[in-house]
Amino acid sequence: MKTRIIQNEPEEPANGAQTIDATVGEPKHSRNLAARMGRWSASHKKTAILGWLAFIAVAFMLGNAVGTKQLDPNKAGTGESGHVDSVLRDEFKQAQVDQILIQSTTKTIDDPAFRAAIADVVRTVGGMQQVKKVESPFAPGNMERISHDRHTALVALELRTTDLKQATKLDKPVEKAIIAANARHPGIAIEEFGVNVETQLDRAVVNDFKKAGLFSLPVTLIVLVVAFGALVAAGLPLLLALTAVFATMGLLALPSHLIPLDKDVSVIVLLIGLAVGVDYSLFYLKREREERAAGRSERAALEAAAATSGRSVLVSGLTVMVAMAGMLFTGDQTFMGFGVATMIVVAIAVLGSLTVLPATLAALGDKVERLRIPFLQKRSRSVTSGRVWSAILDRVLRRPLVSAVLAGGLLLALAAPALHMHIAEPGIKTFPQNLSSIKTYNKLQKAFPGEANSSQVLVKTDNAHSAAVTTAISDLKRQAIATGQFSTPTHVDYSDDGTIAVVSLSMQGDGVDDKALAALQTLRHTIIPATVGSLDGADVGVTGNTAGQKDANSQMKHAAPFVFAFVLTLAFLLMLVTFRSVVVAIKAVLLNLLSVAAAYGALVLVFQDGWGKGLLGFVPPGGIISWLPIFLFVILFGLSMDYHVFILSRVREAFDRGMSTEDAVAHGIKTTAGVVTSAALVMFGVGLAIAVLVDATIVRAVLLPATMKLLGDWNWYLPKWLEWLPQLSHGDSHEPTATETPVVLPQAIPQPADG
Repeated sequence: MKTRIIQNEPEEPANGAQTIDATVGEPKHSRNLAARMGRWSASHKKTAILGWLAFIAVAFMLGNAVGTKQLDPNKAGTGESGHVDSVLRDEFKQAQVDQILIQSTTKTIDDPAFRAAIADVVRTVGGMQQVKKVESPFAPGNMERISHDRHTALVALELRTTDLKQATKLDKPVEKAIIAANARHPGIAIEEFGVNVETQLDRAVVNDFKKAGLFSLPVTLIVLVVAFGALVAAGLPLLLALTAVFATMGLLALPSHLIPLDKDVSVIVLLIGLAVGVDYSLFYLKREREERAAGRSERAALEAAAATSGRSVLVSGLTVMVAMAGMLFTGDQTFMGFGVATMIVVAIAVLGSLTVLPATLAALGDKVERLRIPFLQKRSRSVTSGRVWSAILDRVLRRPLVSAVLAGGLLLALAAPALHMHIAEPGIKTFPQNLSSIKTYNKLQKAFPGEANSSQVLVKTDNAHSAAVTTAISDLKRQAIATGQFSTPTHVDYSDDGTIAVVSLSMQGDGVDDKALAALQTLRHTIIPATVGSLDGADVGVTGNTAGQKDANSQMKHAAPFVFAFVLTLAFLLMLVTFRSVVVAIKAVLLNLLSVAAAYGALVLVFQDGWGKGLLGFVPPGGIISWLPIFLFVILFGLSMDYHVFILSRVREAFDRGMSTEDAVAHGIKTTAGVVTSAALVMFGVGLAIAVLVDATIVRAVLLPATMKLLGDWNWYLPKWLEWLPQLSHGDSHEPTATETPVVLPQAIPQPADG
């Protein structure tokens, strides 16, 4: 639709309002896909709504029928450790093992009561059907399982499974038996460390994710209620987002057989699905309500929203999917699965926003305003723009250079700590210290330094029992212990076919600290080449916690430039095509990079330097976890571009209608600031919360309008050699028809309350 600014009318509306033409239709051959989809859905309400429900049901049933393939942790690694894990998973079915710590502060293993406790444990767990093998510290060759001070002993057991998931089930009765044994021997601690670590940590992580998901739902609803002032209008975006999530969880079964999915992918889908689903519906629904408030009919308001906000949703969705696709370049299977999952949920959210949402709005009409909350309804229908945003923007546009310098300087200052970012994996010290398994680990590490953190060396040959291999393994253990970076106990396991030997070496450090990394470096580059690495035709490598984390870090560092280049390049091209402006495209990329950099700086201050650790209640790991920079980049960049497209589309729409650049900027940002703020409040987490807060305030409300005011009409610069780019309408304009009716459009279009 085309909107004409009517000038030189005999009477001008009060309060500086502009008179525009409100139309009720689009041309038959409109190139605006979102407008066509919205118009069709509004004209076929029942088909669109029932079709959407059928799509959700089919997707969910398809997922149940096909089944989702989960990522095998032993197949998820990268580099040398990933290769070793894969070989061991396929060719050496190692039984899942547990360590039982038996310790007394007053008795030694020479005390009869202590020896009785050890015998009780060996007898009890050894007779359980879940246990394949038990090793007593008193057995020949196991003296390394007795601590130097003789106050601690270790009983090792193997469960009757090689699968970690199955081991967690088998371990439950074993854990109960150990607890019972502990109760039978007062004054002697009998505790388990092994499979229960994974169980307890997984349970803690899942509980945290559930809390985040459950917390986000009511908060999202509250934000929407404040934004619309009516329960029906507030419920629509949330309902659409949740249906998109349900459909995604079903459809993910199909790509999971090509790219297996991490067990926590459902949480990522929920959080991203809520964010984009609510955002897109919010943008669309708010514009439809604004058009109705401006005097358009229900159908005309809906078509205007489809042609404007609908188109913004389409472009935003493509931009977010491009950002999420960056995860496919990491080479990490977990990230690749996250990338596929988030792209699918964004695509479904976009589809729903362009089809079932306009159909539902057409069916409801003004009933969407039902169940009003009087006070909030009055605020959301205010005829004046948000006082806070108007005041800020007016001052920014009066002094754009000062505003740009101050805002840019603040963001650069916040981003500065990112220059000293240190990549580090969280060690045991950063895990919840109230978990029984972690308490046992601390005792174990003190009594047997390195036992709880060991490296496994793979030696695969034609005959692992040959004299040459046996000698090389003995040299490996001897040289490792001689460095002082490794210690006893050590042990060697052989595959049933005798082709694989796995040497376990206790190492210094807690797994990811400097001591552990230095020990790994020595093992890989000095000890192994001089021992087992010299065997002809042998497949040799190191795995373990330290090796896995080191290889994952290296993979992320290698992938980062490719991820950044892919996302930035495609985002630039999308902005260029959408707005036909080189300046807008470059500035969009730079502003979003500045937001990401500020978020990185905040992360360093909090998680590396420990600012606010007392308030937030965590132990700083001393660095940033390796996957977080890339993950935060793709998520934040995508969501930031989401807001950027929405705001710029409104600015360009006003400019195309005849406003000056300055007036268009003021109009576009004032009419979208409240909506963007409401959308931003849906996001949670320290990194995202800080980033979105900065993005929705300093960047969008200060830096963006200030730079646009300074550049003036240069904002829309396009070189002549790019004039072939398609002309895309940013408004609901079309050639006027006889059915056009002038209506008054206030300069201050209603928006969510901002206080």
